[in-house]
Amino acid sequence: MNNALTRFLFCCYYFLFWILYFVVARIIFLGYYFAKTEEIGFLTALKTFYHGFQLDCSFASYLSILPFLLIVFTVFLSPVIIAKIIKYYTFFVLLIINVMLVIDLGLYKPWGTRLDATFLTYINTPEVMLASVSGFQLILGLVFWLLLTAAFIILYRRRMQLYASRISKGKWVQIPVFLILAGALIIPLRGGLQTIPVNESNVYFSDKMFANHAAINFGWNFFNAITKRAEDKNPYIFYNKDEAESVINKTRSLLLTADGDSILNTAKPNVILIVWESLTAKLVGSLGGEPTVTENLNRLSNEGILFTNFYGNGDRTDKGIPAILSGYYPQPTKSIMKMPAKTRKLPFLSQKMMDLGYKTSFYYGGDLNFGNMNTYLRNGGISDFTDGNVFDKKDWNSKWGVHDHVLLKRFTEDLSKTVEEPFFKILLTLSSHEPFEFPQDYKFGKNTEVNKFRSAHSYTDKVLGEFIENAKKQPWWKNTLIVIMADHGHGMPEHKGEFNGPKKFQIPMLWLGGALAKTNIKVDNFSSQIDFSYTLLDLLKANTSDFKYGKNIFNSSDKQYALYNFNNGFGIMNKQGTLVYDLTGNKSILLERNVSSYLDSLGKAITQNAYQDFLDRR
Repeated sequence: MNNALTRFLFCCYYFLFWILYFVVARIIFLGYYFAKTEEIGFLTALKTFYHGFQLDCSFASYLSILPFLLIVFTVFLSPVIIAKIIKYYTFFVLLIINVMLVIDLGLYKPWGTRLDATFLTYINTPEVMLASVSGFQLILGLVFWLLLTAAFIILYRRRMQLYASRISKGKWVQIPVFLILAGALIIPLRGGLQTIPVNESNVYFSDKMFANHAAINFGWNFFNAITKRAEDKNPYIFYNKDEAESVINKTRSLLLTADGDSILNTAKPNVILIVWESLTAKLVGSLGGEPTVTENLNRLSNEGILFTNFYGNGDRTDKGIPAILSGYYPQPTKSIMKMPAKTRKLPFLSQKMMDLGYKTSFYYGGDLNFGNMNTYLRNGGISDFTDGNVFDKKDWNSKWGVHDHVLLKRFTEDLSKTVEEPFFKILLTLSSHEPFEFPQDYKFGKNTEVNKFRSAHSYTDKVLGEFIENAKKQPWWKNTLIVIMADHGHGMPEHKGEFNGPKKFQIPMLWLGGALAKTNIKVDNFSSQIDFSYTLLDLLKANTSDFKYGKNIFNSSDKQYALYNFNNGFGIMNKQGTLVYDLTGNKSILLERNVSSYLDSLGKAITQNAYQDFLDRR
């Protein structure tokens, strides 16, 4: 009986070992994001442990299955051998799970979500994935990983091995008992005896999303996301198919034509699209942001058409590019740009421009393979590329590619040569991406990440300002439309309120050039990246029917709206109000101004319809 009790206690202590680990991991998460923890308050922070306990138990059960089953084998094999297998299994799991914890801590700030399967989409280009991390951060993460792993290995050696050493060879009669004990793990694994197994929504308890995220077990979240990656069902069903389409078309049909005369003075202008990495409206003085970061963009805002209620549809480049060039909504948890079989069937602005007689080209100073961008762009018909491979390594930063001033110099030189008109040229900057490295003065210093972020944008602003001033002197200027637009917003600088609120997603868009018939105009219609292709093609009198989600930005109806997606959520805004909706907890997490049921139903209908369209593209 004592022998059986020893085995039973070892199993209990082993399970509690992992519970303790997850408690410590949550303390580390709350401490690492102490400023956000302060915002939710001490009592709410304590509640994250209570509400997160179900998922902690669930993942601890997964990790305990093998050791529990191995205990049964002490009937057949030496308990010493079994104890060693369990020990080395535990050490291996600690090594892996601590890597996941470090990744989770690093990604939460830029992505606003706990660790899931998203980062695996970048795993085929690890050197580029690591480019977002500074050398200091890598060293700090490595040291933290080693220390935490060592701490729990020492704890295991001192406590768990003591219990394991007391186990002696078992008896056959004990086998059913310990098989039942291992089988009983199914109860905490699924979160109890209720009909529906535990899921993320079970731990959501607060109207503050950081508190809900802190309650999530990062390991459970990651492996749960992996199991759902291949799901072929739409998780965002709110209406039947016809109802969803009716809700969307009822509003969109009112927004397809522009008000007033064309803003162009020529039927077929050259078009230069400059996509500015990570430029948030929070840094743009002409949009009410910080006044001294983008001084050139602020000045140029009075020389063209500035869109003051413009939003990125996603939170990463691989989501922003398809939104801009395909008029396609990002998926809350996936990226269509990484799926060539699906992107082949998307509409492409570049292909439509080629049909109109435009010569197309794409400029980027980094690796076009990152995020499968190369395949996506080639599916769009673009064949003329200039990327990081054509530049000397001395002109590269340590991570991503060539500095923006080097890329813009090459771009300017190519434009100064005899070029066939009309042309459509796309340029994507990169110096304002982490780790914010460039060879000129850091205007705001390097003492903090946010000041490096500001400095990097100030540098790109200077480079683009010089490009525009040079462009004004070129013969092609008078027949050219230049569009400057961000690929997505950013969490920095930190803003008050909901992390995934509109401030994170608001971005600048500015139209410049001699092809404009009207200048010094501010357009306050609510719009987003998915409207750009539709609007430009409509101005060029081209067929827009393939861009089924886009609207005309120059339609000033009060029904105009902008919708963006983040990980398992969406935000939608119009002149009347703003709604941010959490698709995991199925509830609104931010309501501003006069939010009507119209915004709620429109946001849900678009999310459902767009995801179904994504699934149907095979």
